[in-house]
Amino acid sequence: MKVLMPNRRALAVLCLSLLAAPSWAQSTDAGDTPPPVSASAETAEAVPEQILVVAQKPGPGMWKVSKGEHVLWIFGTYSPLPTKMAWRSHEVEAVIGRSQEYLPPPSSKLEMSYFQTALALPSLIGVNRNPNDATLRDVLPPEVYARWLPLKEKYLPKNKEKDRPLFVAYELFGAAMKQAGLMTGNDVRKQVEKMVGQKKLKVTPTIYELKVDNPRRLVQEFKKSPLEDVACFSHTLKQLETDIEAMRVRAHAWAKGDIEVIRRLDFSEQESCSNAIRNSAVLREHPAFQGAEEKHRAMWLANAEAALARNVSTFAVLPMKDLLDPKGLMAALAARGYTVEQPE
Repeated sequence: MKVLMPNRRALAVLCLSLLAAPSWAQSTDAGDTPPPVSASAETAEAVPEQILVVAQKPGPGMWKVSKGEHVLWIFGTYSPLPTKMAWRSHEVEAVIGRSQEYLPPPSSKLEMSYFQTALALPSLIGVNRNPNDATLRDVLPPEVYARWLPLKEKYLPKNKEKDRPLFVAYELFGAAMKQAGLMTGNDVRKQVEKMVGQKKLKVTPTIYELKVDNPRRLVQEFKKSPLEDVACFSHTLKQLETDIEAMRVRAHAWAKGDIEVIRRLDFSEQESCSNAIRNSAVLREHPAFQGAEEKHRAMWLANAEAALARNVSTFAVLPMKDLLDPKGLMAALAARGYTVEQPE
């Protein structure tokens, strides 16, 4: 059973498989914050500026990891990006054309039999709801709830306020990005993988399998347990109150390959939403999830080192966070003695 997005049932399974923040597309931070967005009725009724990029955009250059004559080229993806952006990088096409292997971004897979899946699916009904039929007014601090109301009116007027803050934050962010002319999908990666298929490269995925013996019971326990997701919800509100214009700037920076702006990105606060899942008592105490992140990271590094050893040229795709984070995968390769060169 592969974990996908973005519908609510898929997001419920997402919670169980720890595919949190990177897939969310909330990979932005306040950074250089512009003036706050007004929450007045007049602003709510205004038609938001749309981004339409009609020229082909190359995105950023690639990171180069090398040892001797063998090279691993890594292309960094980012989200959100301009809607209807036409992306094409001749540099990426050329590297794929002369490479022998492709390493996709790491992913997770929830290992369940067909029978287990059939039993678990009914229990997912209502997994997005607050325990004990609580509403957002009941679970949020008063000042956070007050900040939510104008954004609800602007982006999610039909929301019934019975979902957990984490799920509402996801919906709210997606609706706001759509209005702002930004998209949170993975169209660039799809185009990359189309090129990989055309060149018939060997594909070596990094898939961490989460083995859950009784998924139905796990879902039931998850539904009853509280989530520390107020920080996630509050951060999402902050982004939409103050950061829409900065998101546009960063989206265009990626599209144009403006590496100086990209280097200034701060990914630290995006962890608040993934941590709300990781730190839930149900998942924290389940054997399948203990140490999952570290094991996943080790698997990708092992695949990268093996590819570097056997190939003259290898091509890979990673989220930009893993390339820029001082504790990310790129830093780990540098620590292991590989030469790492950032794009100009």
